[in-house]
Amino acid sequence: MRLFKPNQAGVTVVELLVVMMVSFSLMTVITGFALSFWGNTVTLSNDQGTLVSRFNVSTYLNKFIGQGYGFITQNDIPDNNTGKPDPAIVSGKYWMPIHAVPGNIPTGANGTITPLLYFRKPSINTSNNIVMNGAVPFEDNYIIYLDGTTKQLRSRALINTTAPANRNLTTCPPSAATASCPADAVISDDVSAVALRYFSRSGNTVDYTSITDPVSLKYIGPDYPSVEIVELTVKYYRKAQLHNALNTVTQTVVRVALRN
Repeated sequence: MRLFKPNQAGVTVVELLVVMMVSFSLMTVITGFALSFWGNTVTLSNDQGTLVSRFNVSTYLNKFIGQGYGFITQNDIPDNNTGKPDPAIVSGKYWMPIHAVPGNIPTGANGTITPLLYFRKPSINTSNNIVMNGAVPFEDNYIIYLDGTTKQLRSRALINTTAPANRNLTTCPPSAATASCPADAVISDDVSAVALRYFSRSGNTVDYTSITDPVSLKYIGPDYPSVEIVELTVKYYRKAQLHNALNTVTQTVVRVALRN
């Protein structure tokens, strides 16, 4: 059977089917190549994004924690926006106590806050000098935590208001931030978990099994007064937004020594 108009030559049905099959095959190859190319591009973009986050978190934590004077079990400056309050304190202005026990801490579910570290740093005045309280400096508190809603590693500042001309400001959750209480700093995005280890100044691991909490019966070790170095393994997960792209799973290890 031949397809034609009067006085015109046409093509056979077989020829038409052959052309359609070849066109379809070429379209399949081109579409597959395009999807693979786009997928690889998205994967590479995700990998580059987490690479930047890994560099940033290392720089930030080394500077941020490295200026600290010591880790603490619980904040001693009240916090009006406690992310995970201590149930033993009625005011609700003190975070849940944590101890120098190593372990992997996953980012919680949506709406959860998971504290990782509390530490103290000297108060700094507007002239960029340490504010002294006699022979010792005034001190501010800082909290590093995981935000389950945003999957971010963040930091909260609790500033000592009794330190004259303290240049820093207490920070708040983003939902409660104001000009006088800016939002908590974002240390890193796409964080799935943080693993912690603790060391003495000589580099030996702290024996966390040497002391047991009398209430929980869990190991709490010699606790933070013995810790001079903390190691954070920050783990990242970024879900691919394209079917053919790969999810990004990576990590970076940051080891920070305290200033003193």
